[in-house]
Amino acid sequence: MWIADGWKDYEVIDSSKGEKLERWGNYILVRPDPQVIWDTPKTDRRWRQLNGHYHRSKKGGGEWEFFDLPDQWQISYKELTFHLKPFSFKHTGLFPEQAANWDWFSDKIRQSGRPIKVLNLFAYTGGATLAAANAGAQVTHVDASKGMVGWAKENAAASGLADAPIRWLVDDCVKFVEREIRRGNHYDAIIMDPPSYGRGPKGEIWKIEDAIHPLVKLCRQLLSEQPLFFLINSYTTGLAPAVLTYMLATELRDLDGHVCSEEIGLPVSSNGLVLPCGASGRWEANQN
Repeated sequence: MWIADGWKDYEVIDSSKGEKLERWGNYILVRPDPQVIWDTPKTDRRWRQLNGHYHRSKKGGGEWEFFDLPDQWQISYKELTFHLKPFSFKHTGLFPEQAANWDWFSDKIRQSGRPIKVLNLFAYTGGATLAAANAGAQVTHVDASKGMVGWAKENAAASGLADAPIRWLVDDCVKFVEREIRRGNHYDAIIMDPPSYGRGPKGEIWKIEDAIHPLVKLCRQLLSEQPLFFLINSYTTGLAPAVLTYMLATELRDLDGHVCSEEIGLPVSSNGLVLPCGASGRWEANQN
């Protein structure tokens, strides 16, 4: 498992009964987590001293209950700063477990010794975009939500990367990739963090089980002659690490590289265990 254990402003304090107790900077939140199927005693006092609690509804969805939580606040990861705010369906605008991937590809970019062009698809609020840009890459950031791209720009400014070589695009990811192929554009690295289900700017339906493999095949055509890495993140139960490995190894089999896929997770400070948070598949070029 790849563990995001470099955080100072974030921690999973405890988890029990379908929920996780988290510290986001100076604020304590409780949010639902379907992986937490255990029923351990909630002994930490912070279970009862919350700033926010997302209550999941049995009918689907849910709602926030707030106790002295600001509309927006910041946390940092190394040189990066992120604006947080509670919004739809339990989210805060950041997936801290992805720091395990940020560290991995940032090292690869820095050690490459050459200019690197990165394409970040389904780029959300820009965590991977900022990590890549901070490592020295030129990044194309694509997301279907205008609001999320705006949020990502705010994070870039807060991180001192407002003038970094980042191209911000509100677009349907599949259609953008198809256009880039027709334009003859290429990238040295591709990152994708697709949702299980979603809609594009014009109502285009995305269902990951049906759409992910065709998109990987398309993205293969965008890779440069010296690709550095290809990263896929999945929060969909059916896309286990072995599935990601098979898909990447099949579509990139003609390249000089190798694939490794693992669960990603966050350490739980109360017991030293690791909370699983999805899976990532990594193709990387072999070192000469």
